[in-house]
Amino acid sequence: MPEVIVNSINKSYGALKALKDISFQVEKSEIFGIIGPDGAGKSSLFRILVSLLLPDSGTVSLSGFDVVQKYKEVRKIVGYMPGRFSLYQDLSVEENLKFYATVFGTDIQENYDLIRDIYIQIEPFKKRLAGKLSGGMKQKLALSCALIHRPQVLVLDEPTTGVDAVSRVEFWDLLHKIRNEGITIIVSTPYMDEAARCDRVALMQKGEFMGINSPSEIHKSFKKILYELIPDESAYKLLMSLRNEKWCENAWLFGQSVHLTINSTKEEDEFLLYAKTNKISVRRITAGIEDTFMELMKNS
Repeated sequence: MPEVIVNSINKSYGALKALKDISFQVEKSEIFGIIGPDGAGKSSLFRILVSLLLPDSGTVSLSGFDVVQKYKEVRKIVGYMPGRFSLYQDLSVEENLKFYATVFGTDIQENYDLIRDIYIQIEPFKKRLAGKLSGGMKQKLALSCALIHRPQVLVLDEPTTGVDAVSRVEFWDLLHKIRNEGITIIVSTPYMDEAARCDRVALMQKGEFMGINSPSEIHKSFKKILYELIPDESAYKLLMSLRNEKWCENAWLFGQSVHLTINSTKEEDEFLLYAKTNKISVRRITAGIEDTFMELMKNS
């Protein structure tokens, strides 16, 4: 039986439809990622998963417990890390950990083996107030508090936003170790390199899932020829120019370059002539998750 079962969840805020018939399942010890822009509905979905928000319709179960009818049981088996740092900033690192352990009827020593790799990085600062920690240390403290009771399901809402690149890599290394302890992880992220480290990924836009698959299969679903264009000057200026060309089907910024698909192979010569005339470096590339997401957004 899947660890998480979501069946036809809907949620509205007045006239705004935040979630539209969302359904998916997550297996035990799986890392399930959700990618979507701000306003896609990720946080609303996560708050429903951890029993902090009621759905308008549909059902969710975690480890066999309905999140509405059995919310007390759900809160004992779930660890939740919201998008904003939500620990007590006027308590020290050690005091925050002890408080959350007490809430769940445990102590730091009981599940120390689970948080050891994280805690040893923040232990030198255990007397420091949480509000005085760096972004990466706040992240590790929040994860430690979410794991202190050894949850069966860990829900993380964009946990690495605003954190430096090295800390992001370290954090994901920790997530894979946690998964190996038998904990199921559902995580949202704006970073495509992080999405590639998930077992499966859901692409989310305007309250709907546009697709769910493994990162490798998502890549394969992109069937069009994709080009990378590297301008000498402004990538944004190039983007605006490309979108005015009749052969341009879709174009989007990708760092300092532009990714482009054309309407048909018949127009490829015209496109290459444009690039040569404007002295733009061009190469054909393999689509990544972000490219697939941008293409799906265009058609949604």
